[in-house]
Amino acid sequence: MASLWGGRFEKDMDDIVKQFNASIGFDKRMYNEDIDGSIAHVTMLGEQGIVTMEEKEQIVAGLEKIREKIASGEIVFTVDDEDIHMGIESRLIAEIGDVGKKLHTARSRNDQCQVDGRMYLKKEIREIVHRLCYLESVILEKAEKYADSITVGFTHMQHAQPITIGFVFMAYFQMFKRDIDRLMDTYERMNLCPLGACALAGTTLPTNRQRTAELLGFDAPTENAMDSVSDRDYSLEFLADASISMMHLSRWAEEFVWWNSQEFSYIAIDDSYCTGSSIMPQKKNPDMAELLRGKVGRVYGDLMQLLTVMKGTPLAYNKDFQEDKESLFDAIDTWKASIQIFANMLDKTEFRMDQIEKQFAKGFLNATDIAEHFAKQGIPFREAHSIVGQMVKACEQKDCDFGDLTEEELQAIDSRVTKESLGDISIKACVDARVSFGGTAPSEVRRQIKVGAEWLAGIK
Repeated sequence: MASLWGGRFEKDMDDIVKQFNASIGFDKRMYNEDIDGSIAHVTMLGEQGIVTMEEKEQIVAGLEKIREKIASGEIVFTVDDEDIHMGIESRLIAEIGDVGKKLHTARSRNDQCQVDGRMYLKKEIREIVHRLCYLESVILEKAEKYADSITVGFTHMQHAQPITIGFVFMAYFQMFKRDIDRLMDTYERMNLCPLGACALAGTTLPTNRQRTAELLGFDAPTENAMDSVSDRDYSLEFLADASISMMHLSRWAEEFVWWNSQEFSYIAIDDSYCTGSSIMPQKKNPDMAELLRGKVGRVYGDLMQLLTVMKGTPLAYNKDFQEDKESLFDAIDTWKASIQIFANMLDKTEFRMDQIEKQFAKGFLNATDIAEHFAKQGIPFREAHSIVGQMVKACEQKDCDFGDLTEEELQAIDSRVTKESLGDISIKACVDARVSFGGTAPSEVRRQIKVGAEWLAGIK
């Protein structure tokens, strides 16, 4: 099949070159966006008198017929189509005749692929935000359920302080909130229409780029035609957003793997989100969490691939830029699936409080609370820190807890310390007292849940 751009060529491309050059295998997923962009473009051409209104109507009708045939599977693309733009335009000409040849007036594939990509990515961002909002709703529900349930907080993978499980959920809520905010920022920045930039320098024809931007739902046309066809910042921003969010999913997935182990036994993941072993009949493996932990590397690779493609490319358009799509599509698909899997797994996971409570006697979880209690009594915090450190050492030597130290042993550490001065050092009292803004006290966690729910309702 002769290429639509082949007028100055005496030979068709070699078959191996066709295979290597074609992007139809992956960019065909943008057929709806390509047709929408073409309809907006020819509508503007008609309004500007560049084509007649009758020609415009013929082209629009032909494009809609092609859309139906693609959706039904009647049209099957091959490498001879080269890309989705040529695949649709060549069929339009075959469908309606020579008038179809007027569609490409005052545009290039350089700006056409850009408008397709932006429209496709805008659609996917809306879907990803929707999925992240669902994940956030699950988190809020679980945070409320476990707002009073105490667990062990870790630093350096060692027991640190007692916290509530609801507090943990709200920590991750903030991470995914930032992911949504970043996506919305990306959406706003990319919501400019490149259509009409043509190859790199605009056109001599009396086009109206503001009109095509309006028809396609963009805020405005892009300002500079050369930048318009060579810019892939919006894809890079999206891939960076995806990488950060996948990192957040990976962090929580890692904790799920720990919590599911016999050493922790903090959670019970529903059978429907686990797998077994081909040889060990007793196994219940947290494979979804492990896969989610691993998928982040794939999305990091997508970001690095496109950063590397863009490095050193001169203005304006270069064929290198065709390599922008596979990594973008892969990241979109991976991120969407990962969010959905994790949200569903989270919804079907319960915490085993009987197992968690067994850990409270380990690691002196209330040590910081005792030091702060001493500080309230007028002992400088650095001295209080040292006193409690000595109490820890005494407990380790006796293999006991703080409450088991005798009056004499406390006085030997510091004359200001008595059994009475320790106050209520129960784990529950320690958690309930942490009412500082952003703290782990159940009352403060419920405030965070309320604020989070209000924010989420505004997003939806």
